[in-house]
Amino acid sequence: MPGAPEGLVAAEDVLLFVNAAVTSTGQREFHGGADEQRMSLEFLHAYMLGNYRELYAAALALGVNDHNAALIVRHLLRTAAEADPGQRRTEGALIARRLELLPPQRVYALFAELRAARVNNRRTRAVVRDWLAGRPDPAFDAVKYHAGMKGALRHAHLRPANEELGRFLFAPRGGARFGHPLLEARRRARYEQAALFELPFTVAEGFAARHGIPREVFLERIAPRLTRLERLRTQESARRSGAAAVPADLSRMPLTRLASYVLALPVPDRVARRAELTAALAAAARRTAGARAGSWGRVTAVLDDSYSATASGQKRRRPLAVALAAHFLLAALAGSYRALWTSGRTDALLARPQGPTPLGARLLDALESGPDLVLVVSDGFDNAPPGLAAEVLRVWRTRIDPAGRAGVVHLNPVYDADGFDVRRLSPAVPTAGIRDAEDLPALVELAAFATGRTGMARLRAHLDTRIAEFLAPGAPAGGPAAPTGAAAGGPDVPAARQDVPAGGTTGGTTGGAA
Repeated sequence: MPGAPEGLVAAEDVLLFVNAAVTSTGQREFHGGADEQRMSLEFLHAYMLGNYRELYAAALALGVNDHNAALIVRHLLRTAAEADPGQRRTEGALIARRLELLPPQRVYALFAELRAARVNNRRTRAVVRDWLAGRPDPAFDAVKYHAGMKGALRHAHLRPANEELGRFLFAPRGGARFGHPLLEARRRARYEQAALFELPFTVAEGFAARHGIPREVFLERIAPRLTRLERLRTQESARRSGAAAVPADLSRMPLTRLASYVLALPVPDRVARRAELTAALAAAARRTAGARAGSWGRVTAVLDDSYSATASGQKRRRPLAVALAAHFLLAALAGSYRALWTSGRTDALLARPQGPTPLGARLLDALESGPDLVLVVSDGFDNAPPGLAAEVLRVWRTRIDPAGRAGVVHLNPVYDADGFDVRRLSPAVPTAGIRDAEDLPALVELAAFATGRTGMARLRAHLDTRIAEFLAPGAPAGGPAAPTGAAAGGPDVPAARQDVPAGGTTGGTTGGAA
């Protein structure tokens, strides 16, 4: 912005990038195509890498999604020669930790992209070597991610962990048996049907098709080897084929994934399983809330279940799943909670995308009840009537509650490629991007930086703390760290409602955090 201090501009740039990296996966959205998403995202990555390399790397410690984490790692490795020694040390630690948390298939895909781009510097080879050395079961990877492991070994000029593994990867048709049972099962599966049921599901599926095994027979026999997520994915397929599906265990399912599963069920199924599904969602919300449960005072949520929450074929009902998960999480976090869906629905379990987006009217209802915090989960397309939400918030902030006694935060699960950011309701309230409801407490804190009144020093201290927590031994696997207090007392989110200790954090530069 003209006349803005340099530190303030940098802080705004960082927050804009984090919002994009949390929400966008380069896939089609309801209001934008996949090509627009990818081009917009690539521009932001190039801009951040060129102007704020340390802060760009620090984003790996935040709740950026897997797609953007892989892009950050790829760009950092591609430009390794441009980093100074201090940056290389910090980047190396962040890359190694983030690769530990990424799904293996995504890491192998990243290594394949680096190979295709001819990125093969010493640093890249070391990253590949160390990640492969840390894999818990190389034989399993060799079977399930055969091409990926083979390509990674060749690209980094590495030898397999042992001679048998090397023979399996590079000379599998020699005819000799393998001592490892999984490698031997993979060899036998080419000609023996029984052997394929000893393999991982995704590998066995291809052999089942090759042997002409009926789908219902295959699903019933492979059921004992399914992972929790594979059980979820195959339930509908099993129902269509007439197989006896193994019930999915919902008791430990992550909250947002569980919400997506619920929304994928037909409404009659949700009604029939109401007690089971509600209990599972509430239990997942309590696990996520942890010690913060009941500490957020009076909270009102405005939740968007308009037609645009359909999203796209690639991200089916994702915004609605985030809203449903946030509904249950806020009920666990709040001392007193009220939910207002844009459709006027009162039964959250039966949520479905429909109708316009009357955010302004719902905000009026939310604010007049006098809550401590109003949290809006919406893509920001206020259209019934257009612009009413922004006007309501402007009048509320300037005329009715200029002191900010009631906190208002907007969390947006959809990236707006044209604006290079998530769409905002009003300059009067902070907005942050969200992908998983589990990140909601940390994002409410981060949103306090998005008001345009917090400088770079405070944001850098916050990032230093998050990096230290991310790299600490025994750090939780994935997602943003718990709030640390860097945003305590923020202008739009009163400290008493954030579950953060009084005072700020200490920290130097991002490069010193490691």
